[in-house]
Amino acid sequence: MKKVYVKRLKEYENNEYDDDKIVAAMKRLKKERKLPTSVALEEKTVKQLKTLGKKKGIPYQILMRMFILEGIEKMRKLSV
Repeated sequence: MKKVYVKRLKEYENNEYDDDKIVAAMKRLKKERKLPTSVALEEKTVKQLKTLGKKKGIPYQILMRMFILEGIEKMRKLSV
């Protein structure tokens, strides 16, 4: 599957995700201590995240964390 980076949350709806990678990431991240943070998002964005999470069968907070980690990894690769 070709990696695709999108600019809008709505565009994530048309992508396919590797369920095994999602589960592996959830297990890996569950073992690490997490620092609580706060992010102010528009209600519409939270609803979209919840819808996407429900489609994938994962909590929307995990989905947000995945998006953030993917974005960090992408930026790290671009800055090398």
